[in-house]
Amino acid sequence: MKAVTDPAALLMRRLLRLLRWRLWIQEKLQFTEWQITLLWAALAGFLGALASLLFSVLAEGIHELLTGYNSGVVETMRQLPWWARILVPAAGGLLAGLTLLFGQRLTREQSSTDYMEAIVIGSGDLPVRSSLLKSAAALFTIGSGGSIGREGPMVQLAAMMASMLGRWRQFSPPQLRLLVACGAAAGIASAYNAPIAGSFFVAEIILGTIAMESLGPLAVAAVVAALTVRVMTNAHQLYRVPAFTLNSPWEMGPYIVLGLVAGTVAPWFLRSLRAAERWFVGTSMPLIARLVLGGIIVGDIAVFVPEVCGNGYTVVLSILNGHIAWAALLLVFVAKWVATASTFGSGAPGGVFTPTLFMGASVGYLFGAAVHTLWPTGASSPEAFALVGMGAFLSAATYAPVMAVIMLFEMTLSYDIILPLMLCSVLAYYTAKGLEGQSLYSEALKRKTAAIPADLLSTGSVRDLMKTKPETVPATARFAEIARMFLTVRINHLYVVDADGRFLGAVSLHDIKPYLGEPDLAGLVIASDIMREDFPRIGPKQSLSDGLAAFLGVTAERLPVVEPESGQLVGSLAKGDLLLALVEKRKKTEV
Repeated sequence: MKAVTDPAALLMRRLLRLLRWRLWIQEKLQFTEWQITLLWAALAGFLGALASLLFSVLAEGIHELLTGYNSGVVETMRQLPWWARILVPAAGGLLAGLTLLFGQRLTREQSSTDYMEAIVIGSGDLPVRSSLLKSAAALFTIGSGGSIGREGPMVQLAAMMASMLGRWRQFSPPQLRLLVACGAAAGIASAYNAPIAGSFFVAEIILGTIAMESLGPLAVAAVVAALTVRVMTNAHQLYRVPAFTLNSPWEMGPYIVLGLVAGTVAPWFLRSLRAAERWFVGTSMPLIARLVLGGIIVGDIAVFVPEVCGNGYTVVLSILNGHIAWAALLLVFVAKWVATASTFGSGAPGGVFTPTLFMGASVGYLFGAAVHTLWPTGASSPEAFALVGMGAFLSAATYAPVMAVIMLFEMTLSYDIILPLMLCSVLAYYTAKGLEGQSLYSEALKRKTAAIPADLLSTGSVRDLMKTKPETVPATARFAEIARMFLTVRINHLYVVDADGRFLGAVSLHDIKPYLGEPDLAGLVIASDIMREDFPRIGPKQSLSDGLAAFLGVTAERLPVVEPESGQLVGSLAKGDLLLALVEKRKKTEV
């Protein structure tokens, strides 16, 4: 048998061999766009975890630079002289204010979009410089002992990394918003070592849906982030607590009352934060002056109660392990409330998620101690009430009871407390919702959603979601050109157009299967010979519901968007983008 030496024939054989592998992989593995989305979600989770870990290291470095100590915030404040306890938080406020002021000059052309806004009403585009400068300002607030959590900037940075990844891959707006949501879930999972709660935080609070189209990628991103943090830091359990047991069903009675108490106190805590914010803004002081004043207030309180500094994590550990007396905790509770309101109200960047957990632990422990005094057998362990109080207070503050229950379980790995935790969290949620009507995030989300024109909530067309400039080949394209397109671009259908750009049909990857074993025959085939002229298509002005109907009974992941009058191919519509947009539309309509 004579060997083939013609370069064109050799090239054709190589192309056919590669195409056979491409088709085999497609048939056996059957990768869909949803599966590819999970891979990108995993990468977003990994990058988000790295960003969160870097922020934690930098925050510790800033703390050591400002104080000269490398221990925890509360331990450091106890060792500092009284004047330093005032000076350090004030200096942190000054540095944070200067950073934000300097950042305004660098980011004048960029919006100050945060991750919630990018997910709810934006295109998923998070400005890098604004995010970095805001996070840098948060480093000074947190490192100097401000009474605020570090989860806010950690989530912002993780979401920013996901946004950069999506923009690099030129994702459509629905895909980019979902990827940013995956970054946010990764940030929460990294901060609290709670991947399930991180997924439900974004799904329940921000997206408002647990549909698998969104929850699946969120879960993948959160799991990858949690695994990355565990491998790099050897962290497995955020709060190490003793085992709690429910000795008698009668003990559920005090827990029911605790749910009502937490549901009542949480709205007042949120009101105090908003009132402090209005007071600071009402002073008409420059931002730097407000941040310095907030730091001075925290420092003044820290002179007598150093436990108010930081996010409250170490104090919560002491509460859960019974290392603090109820009288001392009562003082810390009141002081921490004022300090958190001062830091938050001054405009300091950061989060209040962890301080909310502190408030819940304090309320629960103080209530449990009171019950133990009156009825020792009904509250044998006030620490158990502290643990349940954390979940109940978080549920009442965020209006996300499912997330609160899951997060407390993941952070403590204490299953014995799950029954009173579930009951107490649900009661706190309904109590708070009846009293307040606004959660920790609902006001911001409603304000952001209100910025969307009403007609965009009720209408939407294919043109809004389509991808322009889809991959095409002319009707006279040779088989070799078609093969190269399928090998270089991850698509299953090539659109065939004429010289004027009118849509003629589509060539499927499976349509070329009969020619893969016949190189001589393949060399004679052109696109018009193997294209499907009856391939489904949709018009750019059709509604999203019409677009969904067009996919019924069609295995293709994308459909060509064709002008009905001229037959001009103007783009392509992905099924994944359409489903995500319909989920978003339903959520925004409910809000």
